[in-house]
Amino acid sequence: MMMGLLAFESHQGLWNSGYYSQFFGIGGVMITVAILILSTGYFGGIGAPFAPYFWPYLGQVPKKRERKRPVRVYMDGCFDLMHYGHANALRQAKLLGDQLVVGVVSDEEIVANKGPPVLSMEERLTLVSGLKWVDEVIPNAPYEITEEFMNTLFNKYSIDYIIHGDDPCLLPDGTDAYALAKKVGRYKQIKRTEGVSSTDIVGRILLSFKQKDADTDFSIAVDEKAGVKPKDEVKSHLSHFLPTSRRIMQFSNGQAPSPGARVVYIDGAFDLFHAGHVEILRSARQLGDFLLVGIHDDQSIRDRRGYRPIMHLHERTLSVLACRYVDEVIIGAPWEVSKDMITTFNISLVVHGTVTEGNSAGEIDPYAVPKSMGIFKTIMSPKSITSVSVATRIVDNHEAYKKRNLKKKASEDRYYTQKKFVSGD
Repeated sequence: MMMGLLAFESHQGLWNSGYYSQFFGIGGVMITVAILILSTGYFGGIGAPFAPYFWPYLGQVPKKRERKRPVRVYMDGCFDLMHYGHANALRQAKLLGDQLVVGVVSDEEIVANKGPPVLSMEERLTLVSGLKWVDEVIPNAPYEITEEFMNTLFNKYSIDYIIHGDDPCLLPDGTDAYALAKKVGRYKQIKRTEGVSSTDIVGRILLSFKQKDADTDFSIAVDEKAGVKPKDEVKSHLSHFLPTSRRIMQFSNGQAPSPGARVVYIDGAFDLFHAGHVEILRSARQLGDFLLVGIHDDQSIRDRRGYRPIMHLHERTLSVLACRYVDEVIIGAPWEVSKDMITTFNISLVVHGTVTEGNSAGEIDPYAVPKSMGIFKTIMSPKSITSVSVATRIVDNHEAYKKRNLKKKASEDRYYTQKKFVSGD
């Protein structure tokens, strides 16, 4: 994973090339010869006066189009605690070109400019490379677009434009991190996705950790793992995300399985979407032709696991839809996989990973039906990481993350105070 450059398949052609019609083969040659003969008066003195009538028809013969190099755009970021806001930014960036190259900022640069990252470089690379709009990834990218790095992007990676959101990205000295790209006219801007940020998610986890009601909060699982007692009750940190059908359509592939396709189904909470989710979805997708993912609603998770998820249903839905291995999702999927559901979606195989969260002891087996039909398979989870283990990293170092959030919150508050409507997105 820590190679100099990670390349991934692009779903768009590299060349905008044309073609020669079959008609332009033998037939085209014959027409050309006939015109030349007529224009030279070879047959009975029929000569040049008639030739001009034939020339307009030459324009109807298909010509080979000029080959054009694909437009390559670059966008960078920390991508710590990957969320649908990151995914939507990269989706917008991809629309400004043909190929999207993403720089993942190094751990050292994040510490120097923002504070300690929650996820390792390897985990962040897995998350970014797992997005459907990303073509290449550059690990350990600098936080600032320096002249040296900008020239590397232009010359080594053939980058045409550098992309960033409409929110300011300032260095510790208060200067614009993208000033040089703007100066040379190679900068393009996209609209920031409202309602979420890594700072916001860290805040949700820290506030949930303080909740007193252990029966209904995510903090019970975090507290048990971290060995911490719940603190004073505070108001829940609610999401500001406003889901729309348009946003879901933007993330969706919009395709149904082809006739005879092998449909694989996997379900879960997919809270705090992490590298473990990406890897298990990759493994599931390799078992068939079409991957259908069931996402449980907030209440079902709370009822069965004893705590509500940090990210609500629609936020988790977009995170899953953004994954390149996912073809379709069921929003608010039933906890138990029924015979009717298997028939409705023509499911060939139901899978589940070996790493799970929550205590299901004494509960009815949600996979009893597919097991009885012989279409259930347990697959080895490639990573042991869970949503709770990610949250625990923040809780274990909550003082450091509180300082990081206070620093970032000031800049985010300024953004929301000064923000104006930006068209697009």
